[in-house]
Amino acid sequence: MTSLQTLPVVRLTTPEFYASVLVPQPSVAVFDCDGTLWGGDAGYGFMVWSLETGLVSRNASDWIDSRYRLYRAGQVTEAAMCGEMVQVYAGLREEELRKATAEYFHTQIEAQVFPEMKQLVAQLRAGGTEIWAVSSTNNWLIEEGVREFGISPDRVLAAKVKVKNGVITSELVDVPTDEGKAAGLARVGVESPDVVFGNSIHDAAMLAIAKRAFPVNCTPALLQIAGDKGWPVYYPQSVVAR
Repeated sequence: MTSLQTLPVVRLTTPEFYASVLVPQPSVAVFDCDGTLWGGDAGYGFMVWSLETGLVSRNASDWIDSRYRLYRAGQVTEAAMCGEMVQVYAGLREEELRKATAEYFHTQIEAQVFPEMKQLVAQLRAGGTEIWAVSSTNNWLIEEGVREFGISPDRVLAAKVKVKNGVITSELVDVPTDEGKAAGLARVGVESPDVVFGNSIHDAAMLAIAKRAFPVNCTPALLQIAGDKGWPVYYPQSVVAR
């Protein structure tokens, strides 16, 4: 963490972070999820887990694996990859996938939830703040994850496909990433939220529409933007302790 201290970025302590967010009490708050509310990439992790457990067919497994390799090589866009990571479950019953995402979240991700972020959300909710979760991970996993934070499914914008007669299709509804996160919020009437929290460059456009932006556990690319924009950053204790 030493190298981060040389950058022109204000790093908030937990008390400073809480005070900066809660005073004044915001009316609308928006959170990214993977890397912001909890550590790691739950979307990618669930994809790997679902392949290893045989949730999807071998053909689908081979296809998504090859696409992910191209994505890592820069030959598939972030939006396309996030969309395909939802489309890979086409043909499954939604009830089955909801059970799978619940099992995965509670056995693999729940322990990585940042206590400081869970406490912050609780304080915001107690103050009457309207809270949204925005993620490029599939909506089933995000809806299960943010349930732990008291965020209802109707306040979730995530990668989503249509479901017909209880069966998942490959027809995309939304893939909120990069500028798509800000656009998705605008569609539901959230054009200038009071506070926004995100951890990666794919949250930059969403952070930019906030009255007050707070990069959390941010990647090097977002840290650079935070320095340029004058956004203060926050690292949960479990990240600082690494």
